[in-house]
Amino acid sequence: MTCRKEGENFQKLVDIVERLRRECPWDREQTNQSIKNNLIEEAYELLEAIEENDNQAMIEELGDVLLQVVFHSQIKKDEGSFDINNVITHLIDKLIYRHPHVFGEKEVKDVESVLNQWEQLKQKEKKRESILDGIPKRMPALMRATKVQKKAAKVGFDWKDKDLILDKIQEEIKEFKEGKTKEELKHEFGDILIALVNLARHLDIDPEEALHEATDRMVSRFQHVEKRAKEQNKKLEEMELEEMDKYWEEAKSIESSNKS
Repeated sequence: MTCRKEGENFQKLVDIVERLRRECPWDREQTNQSIKNNLIEEAYELLEAIEENDNQAMIEELGDVLLQVVFHSQIKKDEGSFDINNVITHLIDKLIYRHPHVFGEKEVKDVESVLNQWEQLKQKEKKRESILDGIPKRMPALMRATKVQKKAAKVGFDWKDKDLILDKIQEEIKEFKEGKTKEELKHEFGDILIALVNLARHLDIDPEEALHEATDRMVSRFQHVEKRAKEQNKKLEEMELEEMDKYWEEAKSIESSNKS
């Protein structure tokens, strides 16, 4: 009964989106290109709900992500290219193909074996020549760099230990200091970031998460500085850097005391 209800609800969603495409002027004008960034925005909102473990927000944001899938599929159906059933059928076939240990007779011993099998089947299925093929160029830069490095490391292209990476970081910083043009500085700065991502990977630190958390700390501390300025009826532009820095350090002390 539950499965039938889920199927009915999904079909109702598909029917609603199809009707919106017929009768709503805005929905009718949209293309896959015009709404492509909406999917990224909705995905990040879902990530935030997951990180906050907010079930109600997850229900809403999962729905928004699902809407993007149905909407993109409906646009293609209107063009005569494919529809949501093609998307679902392809997904079902892929899941069965990449899980022969579940739907076939293949045996795996642990999670790592499952992941290796997944990658091997994916390479074969996609007919990829490089192990780095298929990593989206539009991924956030730190995430993409981490994924590229992990893939290369699987075949032995990796640093032996973190001390060698620390030496490499110092080498890249030296080259950055020697840069003359903006293009040279940009190039060397990128190399520093790549080396830092390598270090994070060896320390089992997610660089994307680390930067997000550091940015959150900056926002919190800066807002404390703003609060202090407001208490003194001052505009930030009227405060000396030394005074702002004092309140910044004050915010750091508050953070430390809250942790202990």
